[in-house]
Amino acid sequence: MSDNEHSIYQWFASHMEHTAEAASTVAPAIEDVADACVGSLLQDGKIIACANGNANVLTQYLCTALLARLVQERPALPAINLGADATTYSAICRDNRFNDTFSRQVQAIGKPGDLLVVVVDDGHKANLIQAIQAAHDREMRVVVLSAKARSDITSLMHPEDIELALNDLPAPEATPLLMVIINAICDMIDRKLFGG
Repeated sequence: MSDNEHSIYQWFASHMEHTAEAASTVAPAIEDVADACVGSLLQDGKIIACANGNANVLTQYLCTALLARLVQERPALPAINLGADATTYSAICRDNRFNDTFSRQVQAIGKPGDLLVVVVDDGHKANLIQAIQAAHDREMRVVVLSAKARSDITSLMHPEDIELALNDLPAPEATPLLMVIINAICDMIDRKLFGG
């Protein structure tokens, strides 16, 4: 086996190991997250999501699966990815207010009964922390999907909030697992709301 083949094999082996570990540790939290989403949607609330960097792909995927569909055909579910609007994002950043990028939007469109979903893979978190604080100010519940078992975000969580955390994985290893978790959450939301 060449060095390149060995490196590729290691990526797959590592992914399978992390997947097995995550399946045994985060499965109960997946249902809790799905229940939080369903509770918000049944109260005429919406899902508001945000993340930084590459994790924004995950929040966009979540919102797309809710707005369009995951597998089964069903009515659209209200979901907004705050990182999808590049114009608004850059306008807030232009004024050197990067930390307000998400909180300002939560203050504008969030309402009691809405649910904020924050995906944290690594790196800068100040704007995510401010988004969580803004959600609490608006009487919203918060769900955090995190690559790290404990972070400075953990201390912000209220008793009704949910933190689903992987076991301190680097972002490139956490991303595919977070995608699987989001698929499982969306599938469970569909089952709880529409059967199947």
